[in-house]
Amino acid sequence: MKFGFFDDVRKEYVITTPYTPLPWINYLGNDGFFSLISNTCGGYSFYKDAKLRRITRYRYNNVPKDTDGRHYYIKENDVVWSPSFLPAKTPLDAYSCRHGLGYTIISGTKNDLLAELTCFVPLGKTCEINQLKLMNQSDTPKTFKLFSGIEWCLWNTIDDAQNFQRNLNTGELEVDGSTIYHKTEYRERRNHYAFYTVNSPITGFDTNRDCFLGSFNSWDTPVALNQGCSNSLGIGWSPMASHQIEITLSPYESKSFIFMLGYIENEELNKWESDGIINKVPAKALMSAFETDAQVDTALQELATYWENLLANFSIHSSDEKLNRMVNIWNQYQCMVTFNMSRSASYFESGTGRGMGFRDSCQDLLGFVHLIPSRARERILDIASIQFEDGSTYHQYQPLTKRGNSDVGSSFNDDPLWLVACTSAYIKETGDQTILDELLPFNNVPGSEQTLFTHLEKSISYTLTHLGPHGLPLIGRADWNDCLNLNCFSEEPGESFQTCSNFESGKAESIFIGAMFVKYGKEYAELCKRFGKPNDVAYVLDSVSQMEQALLTYGWDGEWFLRAYDAFLNPVGSNSCDEGKIFIEPQGFCVMAGVGLENGYAKKALESVEKHLATPYGIVLLTPCYSKYYKELGEISSYPPGYKENGSIFCHNNPWVSIAHTLVGNNEEAFDAYKRICPAYLEEISDIHATEPYVYSQTIAGIASYDLGQAKNSWLTGTAAWTFVNVSQYILGIRPTFDGLQIAPCLPQCLKSYIATRHFQGCTYQIEVLTSPVGEYSLTADGKKIEGNILPLPQGKELCHVTVMV
Repeated sequence: MKFGFFDDVRKEYVITTPYTPLPWINYLGNDGFFSLISNTCGGYSFYKDAKLRRITRYRYNNVPKDTDGRHYYIKENDVVWSPSFLPAKTPLDAYSCRHGLGYTIISGTKNDLLAELTCFVPLGKTCEINQLKLMNQSDTPKTFKLFSGIEWCLWNTIDDAQNFQRNLNTGELEVDGSTIYHKTEYRERRNHYAFYTVNSPITGFDTNRDCFLGSFNSWDTPVALNQGCSNSLGIGWSPMASHQIEITLSPYESKSFIFMLGYIENEELNKWESDGIINKVPAKALMSAFETDAQVDTALQELATYWENLLANFSIHSSDEKLNRMVNIWNQYQCMVTFNMSRSASYFESGTGRGMGFRDSCQDLLGFVHLIPSRARERILDIASIQFEDGSTYHQYQPLTKRGNSDVGSSFNDDPLWLVACTSAYIKETGDQTILDELLPFNNVPGSEQTLFTHLEKSISYTLTHLGPHGLPLIGRADWNDCLNLNCFSEEPGESFQTCSNFESGKAESIFIGAMFVKYGKEYAELCKRFGKPNDVAYVLDSVSQMEQALLTYGWDGEWFLRAYDAFLNPVGSNSCDEGKIFIEPQGFCVMAGVGLENGYAKKALESVEKHLATPYGIVLLTPCYSKYYKELGEISSYPPGYKENGSIFCHNNPWVSIAHTLVGNNEEAFDAYKRICPAYLEEISDIHATEPYVYSQTIAGIASYDLGQAKNSWLTGTAAWTFVNVSQYILGIRPTFDGLQIAPCLPQCLKSYIATRHFQGCTYQIEVLTSPVGEYSLTADGKKIEGNILPLPQGKELCHVTVMV
């Protein structure tokens, strides 16, 4: 069952009913000010950090769900309705929600009154615009009331939700005309405030939530809708903001109202306009930029142009429209969102704890770097600055402060190698090796600065100084799979699997990190060879060779690669295990690293994946699922069978298997693995899949679950970046290298040709890929035959026409 459709021309997904299986959301904003918005106008806004600068409240796991957000009510006679269906829940005569690139348009009609709400964050501005257009579609005049409503968060999301003995006494607001200013704690240590305004005179307002809602009412039936706003001042208690506007529309007349939610920071010396009155000058300047529909329309067009230019960096045209829309629009769009958010703020991630993940951010960058290389560069420098001098890293950091988050700490032993991965990807994309010379601190400590190259060296040396009895990397707290906790041994309810350490064995080893070291150790050696450390090359490659031999000797189980060795040196992910016999991660990553390509292990491992792990909805993480809790394995065995890390289809690592298939020449299997989890191909079963059909989810319930095929944790997943790497660089085969653009497609029979546009290092490549009738590869650039499959670096050329026969 479908709940909408793709509009590829407008680059939108159009939702045709508010009754989606879950709230289907969009992200507004690209840098600094961000908002989440659902198809029924739920969500919240924050500035840079969803934990420390939350602007509006949102209650997770609430009943009813998704009841916090932007509230708009229209009261005509005795009928109260909302253009977005929620919160009023009055059935609408017509409804649609168009999620686009950085904007959402929600339209509702009731009794011949059309309301169209356009929501977006203008480029470079710290505000969200809500343009509400109202049109009388009847031949009689209409008089009605319009109410708005948002609820302020008291900045720190965690404190806002628990420290009530203080919070119910701190709320402060100012009202000036049609603008409501939220200035809680501004009198003391804060230099920022928020505001909510409308470009129209108002007949009333409320800033006290209890006065607006009434004693036992919720957002669907505020008492103010019947009694009118009471001009309440929410000093203490729960501050909110609501406007009341009286409207009359002649037959077929339209009126527009521009609401703005804004965020302002003032310098310490310019905090006050007068005694106790905030400095509103920057707020009024922001308001004046969007007072008219013409200004709003211009900003919307600028946003559209921004995305047109970004997506022009990579696009394809093929016979498969689902492939086209995912590659050209939605996959790249999601890569932008994951780059901005990491795993911090979604409808499944509350934004209160995780911040920006070190590993997550490094991987997200792989699918983003071609869009805005300058921001990718900045992110690499931020990430490297939370590394410790021994090469280990904080696992997470706060985006507002860019400091490591000690809540989770460090010793996730795969983390350091991801820094090599993203730095190498950045240099291949841009040719900018100067990033290696940037001086960066360790743990942001002044005076500890070393070059980024030194940071990468520390990443490599950390792995080599943390090896176990088999010469394989020690796993530490965990590796990529945060739930495989081999040194945890937790028996205390509520104890964190990631941070507790009840038995530091110094023996538990990770096959996965070993594969990472082989892959990224080679890339580090290449960086050394090309950019100034030739004396390190032999040592690093020798270490890589030793690691590869250890994987082949101690990491092979006969039919597939092992997952790990536990604290007692028992194999994990072995046919000898009662449960959890085979895992997906090492099968994909070992082959990606080239391990087993020469002796046949690679093909055999991938055959085992298809035999034991593949389902119609994707490849499960492991099988058989753990049916009981194993304290020597940790959190992975705490989930019911078929969910999350215990045997769900964990989408993040499915692209690794698809990439691995391309490396052994399994074209059909590679594309099949791609399609199984690709949301556009799952749109027809949206009632089963449940999450948005335009973006990837982290996990899909597996064979052993009660909900096979049902997805969770949409949007913020490394699946987005790895899938874009997979489809663009391996299936379509357009891959950046240090020497130029490699064209090595691995196409299935259903995709015999395609045309691509790829902007790379100042040159736009127009690439036509065709199937050779004799099965021979050839490459020509501007009519000149190229030996091999790498197009030389452009060297000043701005346009290049490429033809590839495969």
